[in-house]
Amino acid sequence: MNLETRQLDKAFSRQKAVDAVTLTVTSGTIHGLLGSNGAGKTTFMKLLSGIYKPDRGEVLYDGSPVFEHPDIKDDVLFLNDIPYFFNGATLESMGRFYKSMYPRWSQKRFVQLAEHFSLDIKKPLSQLSKGMKRQASFVLAFSARPKVLLLDEPFDGLDPIVRRQVKNIMMQDIANHEMTVIASSHNLREMEDLCDSVSIMHEGKLLFHRDLNEIKGSHCKLQIAFNTLPEERFYREMGVVHHEVKGRVITCIIKGDMKHIEEKVTKYHPLMYDILPLSLEEIFAYEMGEKGYEISNIIVE
Repeated sequence: MNLETRQLDKAFSRQKAVDAVTLTVTSGTIHGLLGSNGAGKTTFMKLLSGIYKPDRGEVLYDGSPVFEHPDIKDDVLFLNDIPYFFNGATLESMGRFYKSMYPRWSQKRFVQLAEHFSLDIKKPLSQLSKGMKRQASFVLAFSARPKVLLLDEPFDGLDPIVRRQVKNIMMQDIANHEMTVIASSHNLREMEDLCDSVSIMHEGKLLFHRDLNEIKGSHCKLQIAFNTLPEERFYREMGVVHHEVKGRVITCIIKGDMKHIEEKVTKYHPLMYDILPLSLEEIFAYEMGEKGYEISNIIVE
């Protein structure tokens, strides 16, 4: 299902948690929603799931609004950052509840996943560790087979092996069933490896929204050595947004068309040069810097 939000607003006690957010996410992709604690990510996710009603604007799935439309909500599942279960519930009883709520529920998958993660379906969930509760949440979510999965800080409390297993199952559902995933996080490195597109929220506003391939295809790091340092014309022609000079070696951050970069470089007859990829963190640092934001204040590693 394609997701679209239009000028979405939500306030609590006159404090705007989500401020005029417009976003489009294509079906069958993973979108990373990045930002520090208090940026408005959880409120935005609850608006996407239809838990909250917008003060203004709308949330659309394949063109249909989510709020007060149970048939749309049947295909959208939200996992909170703190797993919630009924008092005294077991994984077995929560499975019966999810089965009654989600028409695409697969009992076969539920049994298989519970066994895979070595979860006792008859044991009270309150007795499980934080990581095991998170695993139980994913078992329920994957068994419900939603068309849209909304994840709020999804991997907190999971060890690296379980994280990899959860991601593998998620990627299979995206590939085989075109499930759409929107995951909020403050862990930029994890999102870089996982997502097709990313956006950054700060103080309720959406500051940035781009496809990852597009981002990485429009930025690079160039290390270049000269006999004589070039004039300012070099930096303008190369599209340099930041540079550092150490002796006769220049390290440049370049933004723009990457197709003819080697052709442009060789015109200046360097002694040597190396074109390197930028990390997502480095790209955001310069993108946000241009907008007057310090990335360390927006995303916490």
